[in-house]
Amino acid sequence: MRQYIFNLETTKIELHFEKSEYNALTAEQKADLKSSFLWSRSRGCWVSRAKEPNLAWAKRIAVKLGFTEEQRQGERLSFSEQVERQAERAERRAERYEQYAENAERRGEALQQPLNRMHGDIAFFTQPIIAGHAGSQAFARRREKMFAQYEKGFEEYRKSGYFQDRAKTARATADGAKYLDVAYLDRRIKECKKEIRARKKNIVHYEETLTAMENGEKKKRFDGTPISIEEVTGWMEHEYELIEKAIDKQAFLEACVDQCGGIQFSKDNIKVGYHVRLNDGFNSEVEVIGAGPQNITYRILSGGAKGMVLQAAYAEIKEIIKAEELRETHPFKVGEQFTAEQFVQDGTHRWKTVRVTYEIVKATTATIQLKPVDGSGKAITRKPKKSYNGRWCFSLDDNYHNTFYKAESTTAEKVVKDGEEGA
Repeated sequence: MRQYIFNLETTKIELHFEKSEYNALTAEQKADLKSSFLWSRSRGCWVSRAKEPNLAWAKRIAVKLGFTEEQRQGERLSFSEQVERQAERAERRAERYEQYAENAERRGEALQQPLNRMHGDIAFFTQPIIAGHAGSQAFARRREKMFAQYEKGFEEYRKSGYFQDRAKTARATADGAKYLDVAYLDRRIKECKKEIRARKKNIVHYEETLTAMENGEKKKRFDGTPISIEEVTGWMEHEYELIEKAIDKQAFLEACVDQCGGIQFSKDNIKVGYHVRLNDGFNSEVEVIGAGPQNITYRILSGGAKGMVLQAAYAEIKEIIKAEELRETHPFKVGEQFTAEQFVQDGTHRWKTVRVTYEIVKATTATIQLKPVDGSGKAITRKPKKSYNGRWCFSLDDNYHNTFYKAESTTAEKVVKDGEEGA
């Protein structure tokens, strides 16, 4: 059986062909190979486009081409080593793109130079062309050639700008700018934690499957082929390997957060009513309308999206603009009544719409308790909240007709934190 190589350093798959073997492939097989693999001149083999853990399709193509077993080579790099190697490659890429940009600019200047020299010569640009006159026709061809070169010069300048942009992106990667952005680091850390939780669930599932198979139960794939105990054990070992990899990445990212000074804001120092600036690329000024354990809920205060309500992590907060806490209570009072449309079944198992009036029988600063006025149902508790337009509302059920709003002014207490106003 032929083996494909799983390179632990690059976490990619490599397929090694002899030239005669590649030439013997059908057109369809070559198309499949090129859809998932790229030829690497430096390594002299076909290397998968995807990396671990997204290798399922590449492995499927490898099996179709006759590579049915895996051979591992090299050693896994720690995440810090991967970042260092990525920065080195990006540095070389930036230098290469900068040279490309310089060369393109030089070619553009050379192409436009002949016509630039003619600036100020009015006769050159206004000289009429006499049909049938050899000298006039030759002049026309020369002038058209200079115009065409001038247009090609613009194309070279556009190439120069393109390579300058690529060099700028590569330089940012080489400088590790994203590892100085606390908001970016916070998002990646959460992704690592999510991946670890998911893979731990996979391990539990594989352990249950393994126990069932050891007790004599047969397990099969969707296509009916049997699954062996060795395969399940291999899946578990792979999950443990990926968990270790994610933990290493998480530790590196958390160290970067510490080097940046940590996450400065949390629910302890961000309160409802604060105006803060977000590190979202637009330096948006927003009003905090909710402060939870992990995220804030905010309302955009300006621009085309003014009034829209969104959420952001505390790491996204750049600074506090106005530290004025707003403590509000909902406006719903005991004794208020609301009529809802609800569906009930009659004796023939058909649904019909009835109108039920609910009355608030109890109200706290956070919740209200309602009960049908006819006394036929149980009391229900709801928590009023503010909608995107600032009005208080609550919903009795999933029917949008049964969401009730109230626009009356509410009791609000403003508390300004010392030393934070206008921070």
